[in-house]
Amino acid sequence: MGADRRRPDSIGPILVASGTYGYGDEFGSRFALERLGGIVTKTVTLKPRAGNPPHRMVATPSGMLNSIGLENVGLKAFVFEKLPKLASVPTAIVASVGGETPGELVRLVRALEAAPCAAYEINFSCPNVAKGGARYWADARRLESTTRKLRALTARPLIAKLTPNATDPAALARACEQGGADAVSLVNTFVGTAIDLERRRFVLGRASGGLSGPAIKPMALAQVYEVSGAVQIPVVGMGGIVTATDALEFLVAGAACVQVGTASFARPDAPMLVADGVAAWCASHGVKKLADIVRTVRVWGEGEEGDAWT
Repeated sequence: MGADRRRPDSIGPILVASGTYGYGDEFGSRFALERLGGIVTKTVTLKPRAGNPPHRMVATPSGMLNSIGLENVGLKAFVFEKLPKLASVPTAIVASVGGETPGELVRLVRALEAAPCAAYEINFSCPNVAKGGARYWADARRLESTTRKLRALTARPLIAKLTPNATDPAALARACEQGGADAVSLVNTFVGTAIDLERRRFVLGRASGGLSGPAIKPMALAQVYEVSGAVQIPVVGMGGIVTATDALEFLVAGAACVQVGTASFARPDAPMLVADGVAAWCASHGVKKLADIVRTVRVWGEGEEGDAWT
């Protein structure tokens, strides 16, 4: 992410979202990861987590519900087993960290300061854990004070990943900005459920999970537009991005860069295809810097004469 803390988009416009590409080393021999701006790792917690009981994933119309529950190897194995392998990955590694309390996040960031990663994405938004999840972190004062504590520990970029399941996501983003975050990323999954009618049971192992995929794109775009107009720091957009067109829509809505997530389950090369498509579109439209198109979307009736509905 470079020396300029306020420009997380400087590492490239297309990243891989947390939880959708493992820890990042699994695909290095198969795909040209250098075409990406970065990989956000699976969220790491202080201790290993087995995750939620099955079933953990279910397909939905134009999307997917998951209830993974932050399954991960824990901090020790992440530092000594995973990160050394990532040293050879030819793109930036953003460590996603998750904690049930501010103190846990402080311990994680302090421990990772000696590790080779480019930035931290603080997972304030997982809806699939009983404690320390999105509801706990959907508190502006808690977000600001926690971000401030983390800011004091590191010069690396801090990206605050926000929940979309909040009444006022812009207020949460402003709190993170005031606490010293370099960027906010959104959206994480929306809370949803699926029911097996014949058995009259929830399909997932829990009553609800996180909805992702193309189904959430319109809502994600709306929140990116709202939040990017409420803060001065960059917004990292995600939510239903499958094609280069999707990614470009997020950029003109206000995202400085984007993350590709669920699409990778169907096509592991989806992030690279999106990156190539964005580059091709920019070349064909004479766009030399992506910053030139960020938040350039207009409402009908604004801008050039003739744009208004008649």
